[in-house]
Formats: sequence, C-alpha cells, structure tokens
Amino acid sequence: MKKLGFLCVLMISWLYVNSQQSALEAFVTQPLVESANVGIYIKNLSTGKVMASYRENNVIPPASTMKIITTTSALEILGNDFRFPTYLETDGEIKDGILHGNLYIRGTGDPTLGSQRVGNQSFLYHWVRALRQAGIREIDGQVIADASFFDGDAINPQWIWEDIGNYYAPGIYALPYMDNTMNVQLRSGQIGSVAEVIKTLPYIEGITFENHIRCTAITYDGAYVHGVPYCNHRYLVGSVPSNRGVFGVRGDIPNPPLLLAQHLTMRLRENGIRVAKEAGFIAENAPSGRIVLYEHQSELLSTLVKEINQESNNLYAEQVFRYLGSKIALPCTIHNSATTIQNCWFHRGISLQRCFIMDGSGLSPQDAVSAKTLVDLLSFMQQSKEKEAFIASLPVAGESGTLRSFLRDTELAGKVIAKSGTTSRIKSYAGYMYLQNGEILAFAVLVNNANGKAKNVQKAIEKLLLDVYQKNR
Repeated sequence: MKKLGFLCVLMISWLYVNSQQSALEAFVTQPLVESANVGIYIKNLSTGKVMASYRENNVIPPASTMKIITTTSALEILGNDFRFPTYLETDGEIKDGILHGNLYIRGTGDPTLGSQRVGNQSFLYHWVRALRQAGIREIDGQVIADASFFDGDAINPQWIWEDIGNYYAPGIYALPYMDNTMNVQLRSGQIGSVAEVIKTLPYIEGITFENHIRCTAITYDGAYVHGVPYCNHRYLVGSVPSNRGVFGVRGDIPNPPLLLAQHLTMRLRENGIRVAKEAGFIAENAPSGRIVLYEHQSELLSTLVKEINQESNNLYAEQVFRYLGSKIALPCTIHNSATTIQNCWFHRGISLQRCFIMDGSGLSPQDAVSAKTLVDLLSFMQQSKEKEAFIASLPVAGESGTLRSFLRDTELAGKVIAKSGTTSRIKSYAGYMYLQNGEILAFAVLVNNANGKAKNVQKAIEKLLLDVYQKNR
C-alpha cells in the first residue's frame, strides 16, 4: 500500500509538471513564435516551484518591462518617500530689497516640474511668493537654470534616430520642465499638400522648422519630430490626416532648463519683481558657493513609480534612472546609473552582470535582460519593505494602465498585475498572477521578432497565462 501511495504521488507530480510543459510547448511551437527569440519563466512564489521555463537565462531586449529594473532599484535605493529637491539659490546678497547677483534654479532631475502627469503646475507662483518672503523686490542680474547635476548626455547614445526628438523620447536634463514636451500645431490641408506649421505650445522663442509633413489619407498621427538637445531647429517628417484643420504633433522641448528660467523670469516681472537681464542656463561646470533661498520638493517617489509603471512614462523612468548615478559621483551619468543598479542587486543576492542596462525606460534596442532575472526581482519585492509601493504601481489586467486591454473579459482579469513592454517586434510582460487558492505566481514572458502582429503575440501570451492559471486554480 505504501508503494502504491508513493506511485500515486509520483504520477500526480508527473501529470502536474507535464501539464505546465504542455502549455509551454504549445506556445513556443506555434508558427507565430517558433522562430522568435523567446524567454519564459514562471515560478510559484508560495511553494518555490518553477512552473515553466524556456530559455529563461537568455538575455533578450525587454522594451518597457525594463522599467521593472528601474523602479524596483529606485525604491530599494532611495525609498518610497524620497522626493527630488530643486533649489533656488543666489551668488549675491539681498540689500534694501535688491538681489545683487543672479538667481539660480539648481535641479536634481525632478520630472514633475510643470508636468501634466504628476505635481502642482502652479509651482512657479509658490516660488515667486517664497522670493518675496525672502525680501526680494528686484534682481539686478538674471535667472539662470543650472542643469549641471546631470552630465551632457541629454540624449542616450543608444537610442535610435526614429525616436530621438519625439515626445516619448525627450532629452533628459537635471531641470526637466513641462514633461519636456511641446505640441507643434499644424494646419492640415488637401491630400498631397505640406501641412503648415502655425505655432508651438508652449511658445519656444527662436524655434525653427524644416517641415516635410505631408497631408495624406491616413486617419492617425504619422508624423515625427527630430532634433538634438539645446538646438532650436527641428526636422518634421511623416504624414498627418488631410483636411482636419488644426492638428497637433508632439515633440521634445529643445532646452527645458532655459524655458523654465524664462518662465520664472516672466512670472517675477508679472508680479512686480524687476529682473534686469534675460534668462540663461548652465549645462555643466556650474560655480559653487551659493546661498539657498528656497527648496522645492517633488511628489513622493512612490507616486512617480506608479506613473512610470501604470502609464509606461519614459521621461519619468529616465529621470529616476539618471538620478541613481549620483550615488557614485556627480555629474550623474548613464554608466554610473547602470553600475548603481547592478551594485544594488549584487548586495541583495541577485546578479545583473549578464544584463545589458543601457537606459531606464527600455527604449534602447541594446537593453537586454533574462526572464529569470525579472522573476528574481519580482520574487524579491514580495519580501521587500518597499513591496506595497511596488505592487501598487503595477497595472491590473483588464482594468488599468497599459494593461486595460490585456486579459480583458477573461478569468484572469483583475488577477494579474504586470508591466508590459511593446516596441517594434517586441512584446513582453512580467508580473504576478494570483491563484484562487491564495498562491502567487511570478512570471516573465519576453518575445522578440515574432512572425506576426503584436496583437496576435499578445493573444498568444494571454492564452499561455490562461492555460497556466486553469491548470493550477
């Protein structure tokens, strides 16, 4: 009887493992992905059992699931209650209501300054009030934006030309402003005509365009804005719908720090504080020895992390990523940010040495990470003191963020929280699945170069996860 019982246990165990592998085999052998670069790892965090694995140690470009590495690292290193400081400083003195010297805005990377996503858009009025309270009625110098906390690589050298200059791949500065995004207002005309540039929102002094945007029969925004940091010339290409009147195309602001200094100068003058000279900016090698007049703080890091993961906000991810480099040296560099992240996880028992960390958002096609590494990070966060902030940041399948359409109207709607990643020829997901018996699975599915459309890859991944859920509930 004991032997019979033992054989029954073995048979049940074999059937259980085989059922997981059959779902996996069905996924990787279908024509859609059989020639693709695929990495899969699914682990039961409640029991420690590996449910399914396929090329789990192969490093694969993850697209925006890279943000899991950025946000978990930031929470572990900085803590969920961290706030980015921005300082108003002077190199002069205040005497009889006159600031004899310059007013500096020294940034450390706060992405919420003037942001449409998070934060207080009326913050400039608080700054003006603080300067009044400091006794300033006149400035005989200028307002200068100091962006020297970050190095001069405002554009990541690993990004591709198609992305650079567009709203989703803006320059990264120690003083970002207004999401580093401008809206180029075009007048759409007849098919075949060149769309007319009307203005930009916000107004950018001195900006010029080389415009090649055609009006065509398309029904979507097919236009791109290209340009480099600190340069006021932008190259417009692509197409927009014809006969649509005014049509907006988003691109990056050429010099956000300078625009912030210009806007503060304008607000000061509007409120009766004379500023003698026009605004300026410093990108590097800023002088030291200033006096701090006021310190502005961002929203909590937990709020920023939620914006990053829920809405896949590249700007916020890159600003947080770049700040992490300050833990090694100033100015912050991409290399030091990547090293800080690797050191963070090495001390927590997870090696990222085989990963390629080129940025914080996943925009770089040179980023590469394994499915197992992502699951290792997800597993760690279940025991971390930052668990609550991280879990709250992830979109819910079928309900919120970038997962609104993922697993909608299925058994797993509301039972999966995850970060998605989508770019040209990449579809990936990594997160948690909650079983009916209370157990939790961590999973990562990375697919590159599938033989089909992204929506079909999504459906295949949904089926894989549903198969695993149904075999384990």
